[in-house]
Amino acid sequence: MNFSQQKTARNTVTFVLLVLLSIVFLVPIALVFVNSFKSRLYISSSPFALPSKETFVGLENYVNGLSTSGFFISFCRSVFITVASVLVIIVCTSMASWFIVRVKNKFTSVMYMLFAFSMIVPFQMVMYTMTFIVNRMNFDNVFGIVLVYLGFGAGLSVFMFTGFVKAVPLEIEEAAEIDGCNPLQTYFLVVFPILKPTAITVAILNSMWVWNDYLLPYLVLGTDHKTIPVAIQIAMQGAYGATDYGGFMAMLVLAIIPIVIFYICSQKYIIKGVISGAVKG
Repeated sequence: MNFSQQKTARNTVTFVLLVLLSIVFLVPIALVFVNSFKSRLYISSSPFALPSKETFVGLENYVNGLSTSGFFISFCRSVFITVASVLVIIVCTSMASWFIVRVKNKFTSVMYMLFAFSMIVPFQMVMYTMTFIVNRMNFDNVFGIVLVYLGFGAGLSVFMFTGFVKAVPLEIEEAAEIDGCNPLQTYFLVVFPILKPTAITVAILNSMWVWNDYLLPYLVLGTDHKTIPVAIQIAMQGAYGATDYGGFMAMLVLAIIPIVIFYICSQKYIIKGVISGAVKG
């Protein structure tokens, strides 16, 4: 077998493996979508079966789910929390990364190590302490949880931004300073536009995390200010542990659609941003 045939064989094997891996990830989503159109009595007994004339209920699950879950209010709340959290994370962590890279001393080195260390600390270790502090500081609202997300999302974001900031030529900032820019003007008018690829990547990763997060909103906001995951879980859980699986599946489909569309439209920036930060740094 010559080199060309070996290359073709490797490409074929790689393609088959990627297709199988894609199927593994897509099957659960397909099952949720299919079961959202079936009667809840048949979802548990035959979850892998396609809807038939006997089991198909049309949009009944969607109507019931929307009427009982308060989906639209929770949707607006989730949108606000996600957008606000992502904006705060991008602005604060990019500025922190710029400071860490440009001001090289023991203090910034310790800061960077603390940010990096926060990525490996399990959430369960700080869950109880975090809940206690949040309640004492009255952060148990839609504005307070934005700051909580900033704390948990800062580690990875600073790590990514720092790698890219190292590639920004210092001469550009010096030229801006000569032209009369103060540090804030230098950052927002000169440095931040250069960080756009990494900023988009950070926005995508944190958007998917915040939008789909269940545990943190449940601990911080409780049931007074429900986000979509919390609202779906509470509304579809009936008395004595009975669950309306039909409405549950339907609401999951509606919750998945926005973030899937957002990811499809922005996915090309993820690898571009990660590679830029890794190679240039």
